[in-house]
Amino acid sequence: MPTNPNLDRLAACLSRLPGVGRRSAERMARRLVRDRDGLLNDLSSSLAAAASTLTACGLCGSVTGRDENPCRLCTDPSRDASLLCVVEDPGDIAGIEESGGFRGRYHALMGSIAPAKGIGPRDLRVRALMDRLGDGSVKEVLLALDTDVEGDATAAFLAEFLRGKGVRVTRLAFGLPAGSGVAYSDPVTLSRAIRGRQEA
Repeated sequence: MPTNPNLDRLAACLSRLPGVGRRSAERMARRLVRDRDGLLNDLSSSLAAAASTLTACGLCGSVTGRDENPCRLCTDPSRDASLLCVVEDPGDIAGIEESGGFRGRYHALMGSIAPAKGIGPRDLRVRALMDRLGDGSVKEVLLALDTDVEGDATAAFLAEFLRGKGVRVTRLAFGLPAGSGVAYSDPVTLSRAIRGRQEA
């Protein structure tokens, strides 16, 4: 079926978003164009506003206003500047904040090491992490990375890279999710839970 180049370009842009495949992007693009007076105009103005007012925090990488850079989390004097939590994506910061269990500062790598995708340490914000450790105020780096192959590879690389830099390197504990049962857990999760067991 012949298509319009502008529609194709819109679908191609949408397909670059995380979790959006080619077919879903094509459906979204057609839906946006059909609903011209509603969602398309709202989306267009929202994108323009985001482009002009939002940016990535120069320290942690989280989304912040252009007039508030570094962000509130990086400038809040009540947060523990000696504890730095390293995450893969700025979205992970929001999840950790919602838990209420962390009062330090953050650093988003903007990805993880994935050789199959051509992503190595130089493609991540590792140099920016080293710059943040330069003044000696950070005493502990908490690696809050995914527990998949890429997250484990990234954690291993960072742990080795940070060895001898004068900081303690820790990783989030692994174990059973709250409300879950042993019978429903996979072998890797159970094995990590046993290795990370604590005093009762």
